[in-house]
Amino acid sequence: MVLEVALIDVVAGREDEFAAAYAKGHELLVTTPGCRSVRMTRGIESPSRFVLLVEWDSVAAHEENFRATERFTTWRSLIGPHFAAPPVVEHFTDVPA
Repeated sequence: MVLEVALIDVVAGREDEFAAAYAKGHELLVTTPGCRSVRMTRGIESPSRFVLLVEWDSVAAHEENFRATERFTTWRSLIGPHFAAPPVVEHFTDVPA
């Protein structure tokens, strides 16, 4: 399992529009093969900053089943207009205790 973390800065004043666009496109992401869970969080101190957390079976599941498909194009067309800057996206794995 890998965790995709996307730091998303939204244009100030458009946070509610972004959240509505995310809600509209959520199903595209969560039904992607290899997607285990999706969670969007919003900053308290920085309310224009959102963090998207997606658990994938693998990096390949993210890239091949979502990023390389029409799902991503549609997703990005919904949420992308609200970006203040391109999101910073990285993948992480758990550290054993």
